[in-house]
Amino acid sequence: MKKLAFATALTLAAFTVQAQAQEPRHGGTIRFTAPYGASFVSNDSHVSNQIQDEIYGYALHSMLYKWDAKNGKPALDLAKSVTVSPDGKTYTYKLRDDALFHNGRKMTADDIIWSYTRIMDGSKNYPGARYIARIVGATDVQKGTAKEISGLKKIDDFTLEMTLTDKADPGYFLFQATTAIMPAKEAQAPDFFNKPIGLGPFKFVEHVPGSRMVFEKWEKYYQPGKPYADKLVISPMGEAAARDVAFRNKEIDVSILGSTQYVAYKADPNLSKGLLEVAEVFTRNMGMNPAFKPFSDKRVRQAINYAIDSDLIIKRLVRDKAYRAVSWLPLSSPAFDKNAKPYAYDPEKAKKLLAEAGYPDGFEFEWTATPNESWGIPIVEATIPMLAKVGIKVKVKPVETSALGGVIVKGDFQAYIWSNTSGPDSLTALKCFHSSTPRSSCNYTTFKNAAYDKLIDDASAETDAAKQLELLKKANALLQDEAPVWFFNYNKAVMAYQPWLHGLQPNATELALQRYEDLWVDATSPAAK
Repeated sequence: MKKLAFATALTLAAFTVQAQAQEPRHGGTIRFTAPYGASFVSNDSHVSNQIQDEIYGYALHSMLYKWDAKNGKPALDLAKSVTVSPDGKTYTYKLRDDALFHNGRKMTADDIIWSYTRIMDGSKNYPGARYIARIVGATDVQKGTAKEISGLKKIDDFTLEMTLTDKADPGYFLFQATTAIMPAKEAQAPDFFNKPIGLGPFKFVEHVPGSRMVFEKWEKYYQPGKPYADKLVISPMGEAAARDVAFRNKEIDVSILGSTQYVAYKADPNLSKGLLEVAEVFTRNMGMNPAFKPFSDKRVRQAINYAIDSDLIIKRLVRDKAYRAVSWLPLSSPAFDKNAKPYAYDPEKAKKLLAEAGYPDGFEFEWTATPNESWGIPIVEATIPMLAKVGIKVKVKPVETSALGGVIVKGDFQAYIWSNTSGPDSLTALKCFHSSTPRSSCNYTTFKNAAYDKLIDDASAETDAAKQLELLKKANALLQDEAPVWFFNYNKAVMAYQPWLHGLQPNATELALQRYEDLWVDATSPAAK
């Protein structure tokens, strides 16, 4: 079902991929961009919940699984094979014996166990905890009642047994850099993250904050003949205009396009030849903090959804570089209900709901937003006159993109606007709204609903795939009715690439995340040498 859903998503994506008739060329430099902020949060990939940092994590680290963008499903990466128990909960991995950390030491089962245990440190609020929590005993470590994850057992150096709390494919939640496998002994050194080492295709050279992160080829990478490039430079460029200038000047090899650039690049006879498009599993939304009294009332949250003409904003401001959101799950999700309808634009209904909730004259709230043109201040500004029509006043609180995650995790907001992962696994995505999921993981609105919890718990326990799917559809529908967020849109991601760059894939989990070991530049690149 998941495979079919992603195949469908890829057929929806109109993209052009460069011809692969040439043999991959070795050498040269790949000049990548991290487009979601002016800097990276940390050299520690376990720390950040931002895609900005995930982008460099794919170069430096390897995870137990990797995302196979071509086939729309996870694939083993640090394991050669896996066997699954009859109940679908216990996975036994035969780990790679040729995966070497950048200091030359072989990875063993101890490194995986240490990495996952570290992520569950309850005092640190690591974002990857939401994934590791699905291993038996992981939450005990998080609560401080255990020092080891009971569901992880080392059989020998290269055999690992993992028992899950529910029947699931761990590949769908153990491929992110927030679950990167780090060297157990070395990573505990106090200065480790000044020059971190990993298992990835490129090893760390330097990080110049606000400018670039530089990597060089790891000659002992476990995939023979890869990576192709000698060097990788990732430059944080949060401003779309800066990326546009750099791309047109041939200073960078790729650029994630905003809505304005999308229109301009499509109209350009040369630039239009190098566009890669895909429907990503991200939901743009305005999260509402129930600690701010008006937002604790469902009718107010519903009124927000009725008061905003989302379709008009998508058409005029986003330039149709998005799909209208119905509820949380995106179009590519197997639990997406094709018959469901989004909130209609109905200011009168919004006014009625506000009056019923005790706010006939509306109210004022503070909306935290970044400069991002697709899900930031420009979008907020477009909603202000719409909300004003129903009596709701908005005060914009600007923050840097790199700081947004920290603000939200602390709960220091009345409302925020963000783009959040809503796939690829439906159950994992919907668990973000389960009352047991902390804000530090992904329940940013601290949503609590007993009926919703039961649907998710029942879905977690259900072994019949079809029945589980129906439960998840009901949960997604209930979420739409409860409206913990304003459901804005699902992202249509577009990447512009230079004609000399080869090997890109339409990654629906996040287009900016590419397998750097598969990328190569031909001799026409300005950085071919």
